[in-house]
Amino acid sequence: MHTLHFSAADKAARYQEILPQIESIIAGESNLTANLANTAAVLKEAFGWFWVGFYLVERESEELVLAPFQGPVACTRIAFGRGVCGQAWAKGETIVVEDVNKHPDHIACSALSQSEIVVPLFDSDGLCYGVLDIDDDKPAQFDETDAHHLNRLAGILGRLKSLDSQ
Repeated sequence: MHTLHFSAADKAARYQEILPQIESIIAGESNLTANLANTAAVLKEAFGWFWVGFYLVERESEELVLAPFQGPVACTRIAFGRGVCGQAWAKGETIVVEDVNKHPDHIACSALSQSEIVVPLFDSDGLCYGVLDIDDDKPAQFDETDAHHLNRLAGILGRLKSLDSQ
């Protein structure tokens, strides 16, 4: 059983606190689903965002499929290149959206979502196997600080994916 500690008020400092905690929680567990579930829970608890979760690539259908998440009911499948998640997968890069109502082809899983960040997840071969999707109910909640630290987290999760597929 892990006890989480979040004392930093500054966003960057909060990431510095939680990333080692996430690494500790998922260390020794090879199951990707379990590790993604705990990662989503830590991020939701640490920052209080509206929705935190993962979509995993289903190669046969060329879609992202809903995986572990924290928050209200979400879209189950997202096509390659569609919405913010599909665009991050197609481009292979993190996308920060200050106002989802102004983003082309945004898929509204919830009308309450106002801002979003999506980070692609890559395995050790450089293949995108999914995305980390985070939404908030306030506009402009994500910035380069989030992008930097969530990309660091994606690297940690990429190493896990490689272990999971062995």
